[in-house]
Amino acid sequence: MRIVIAEDDPLLREGVALLLRAESLDVVATTDSPDSFLAAVATHRPDVAIVDVRMPPTHTDEGIAAAVEARRLHPGLAVLVLSAYVEQAFATELLAGGTDRLGYLLKERVGRVDQFLDALHRVAAGGTAIDPEVVAQLLTRTRTDSGLERLTAREHDVLALMAEGLGNTAISERLFVTEGAVHKHIRSIFAKLDLAPTDRADRRVTAVLRYLEETQRRG
Repeated sequence: MRIVIAEDDPLLREGVALLLRAESLDVVATTDSPDSFLAAVATHRPDVAIVDVRMPPTHTDEGIAAAVEARRLHPGLAVLVLSAYVEQAFATELLAGGTDRLGYLLKERVGRVDQFLDALHRVAAGGTAIDPEVVAQLLTRTRTDSGLERLTAREHDVLALMAEGLGNTAISERLFVTEGAVHKHIRSIFAKLDLAPTDRADRRVTAVLRYLEETQRRG
């Protein structure tokens, strides 16, 4: 597994690199800015990029913006985002591009080596690794009813594939149904989860987060 690390804190950057190399993983580059990160991805074509949310020069959303751009320029790139705390707007922006090969972890998880490595391998394998605390804070409405129990078995299947990051065409191919049927199922999912078109959050992202929250609670 070839890895690029983008983190402006030198202690954390080198610490993560040492940890991964001790696990016989190939850290091909470490960078401390969005521009050098994008250049490293273009040069080394890693399997996974580990990216801090806040990077120079303003330490706001440069890391997220760079991660989104890297995934646009290099389809198939797996990205594991690290953040000191939950950045709701930035996390939603990142998730809006699809959840396949994507992870979002709080930095405190890095110290829990097994969890961190599990998330890294899951993302590299094409899956999703969203920190439970991130999911909990992104779903800010307090409720006892997630709405998922209202879904039919087929709607559950569609939502599970959405959580894998599949688009409507890929979902239709996986389930051997028409795209029109997928659109119909997704409209029904949104309705049953009470996700109105006027919701500020992206409905597809919110639906996936509901699914991930329920999966984590049961798992």
